[in-house]
Amino acid sequence: MTGFADLGYARVDTDRETRQGLPEVVYGPGKQPEEIAGIVGELLARGTGPVLVTRVEADVAAAIAVPGGTYHETARLLVWRPAAAGSFRVCIATAGTSDGPVAAEAEAVAGAIGLSTEVVRDVGVAGIHRLLAARDDLDRADAVIVVAGMEGALASAIGGLVACPVIAVPTSTGYGAALEGVTALLAMLTSCAAGLTVVNIDSGFGAAMAAHRLAQVVAKSR
Repeated sequence: MTGFADLGYARVDTDRETRQGLPEVVYGPGKQPEEIAGIVGELLARGTGPVLVTRVEADVAAAIAVPGGTYHETARLLVWRPAAAGSFRVCIATAGTSDGPVAAEAEAVAGAIGLSTEVVRDVGVAGIHRLLAARDDLDRADAVIVVAGMEGALASAIGGLVACPVIAVPTSTGYGAALEGVTALLAMLTSCAAGLTVVNIDSGFGAAMAAHRLAQVVAKSR
């Protein structure tokens, strides 16, 4: 048994659901609709968990001939067989409305893989009272995903308020010196709020998957 299916153009990791609790997730860009359809079909046939295709545009999603999928346009996510919401609670906090598409990806992915989600929008540090008004939402969470561009300060602010894991997502939102997310990334990496997890720029997907790994550990401990 090889643990993968060789389709010629892709070697589909059919063993990943056993190893990590989720099937392989398909990254859409660079793949033809028929290639995505072949990979998705293999994953659906070989496992029982949710099957996801990320960063897929609407026209490509419409051309993928696999029935039963649901497309989340803002998140650019295709989902088959979404998981039921579990008990692990993730609060997704955005610094500004412009961070919404990245937060939408985090929310859609987290929901599809069985995490319970709540979104707190537009609570950036330029109006810190907005964040403090959402304190109850943050305190209910088992993990907080913070989505912020500009100088990325929201991650530090939330990291200093809550005890649960904080997963920071720098976004490419901002003017010139924001350097398309590099400034926020470096600020989050050097945060004085110790213990933040920081994922790649604009990677709502990466943040949701980090939360899933935490949820897996909590589920085992129970």
